[in-house]
Amino acid sequence: MRVVETEKSIRQIVRSAVEAYASGFEARHLGEVNNPNGVINMKIHNVFIAALGEEIKYYTSLVRSLDSSMGYMLETMAINIAKLFYEVTKSVEGELYPEQTAKIAELLEGYKNSKNDLKPLLSHYDEIKQITSKTEVLKKVHVSDYYLYDKQTNTHHLIELKIGGDLDNKKARSEKEAIFEQYAILSNSLGKDASIKCHFATAYNRFGEDKEWKQTRVLQFFAKEELLIGKDFWNLVCCSNKGYEIVIDEYKKSAYLINDALNNIKQEYLG
Repeated sequence: MRVVETEKSIRQIVRSAVEAYASGFEARHLGEVNNPNGVINMKIHNVFIAALGEEIKYYTSLVRSLDSSMGYMLETMAINIAKLFYEVTKSVEGELYPEQTAKIAELLEGYKNSKNDLKPLLSHYDEIKQITSKTEVLKKVHVSDYYLYDKQTNTHHLIELKIGGDLDNKKARSEKEAIFEQYAILSNSLGKDASIKCHFATAYNRFGEDKEWKQTRVLQFFAKEELLIGKDFWNLVCCSNKGYEIVIDEYKKSAYLINDALNNIKQEYLG
């Protein structure tokens, strides 16, 4: 765990993120009050929602907007915190062998087929890493949610982040494929001995913090050792086993700013 003096920096990032989010969210929606194509006003065209009254029309639109935009805020906040401790990159670039692509497809098809006994294992990454190319290699750039390099431990972390972790089968497969390919590219460029860890992460546990993660669509493609659910994700990002506590505590202290923005928006739309 890093020196705790960085707690102040983490708290400042959280507060700044909430302040900017509240201000931007309020400005956007207040600016659309008289815009018939605004997020909230557009609901008037849904006769099934509009028929339920102004309050329902307002709340259904606002909650959807709040949920999606807050997810982006949390992603950005996590990256800014990670920059305190890691080298942060948003992509990996290098060689991806056709034989590795074929192996990845074989593994994914095995995970997908319910009649197949193949389950996600960390050892499958080693199988991909050990493959050498006998044909022309492909150069590929792969966008990454989070690629963190920890200089102190010489460890590379590849993270696919889904705020709430709500995936269907198609998305779960594509997320694992992306992680596999990024891992292969890094292994080929850094060498077989490089320490690379891959993760599927969520900003919160949709089943309740400290509860078992049960989403079968995720577990069909990711080993439990790959999961960074809620607290584990923030602890890694903060390089501290107190990271989650610090982030949540500061967020709660600053949440009144979002509530103030919501009340101002409500006043304009509903009076």
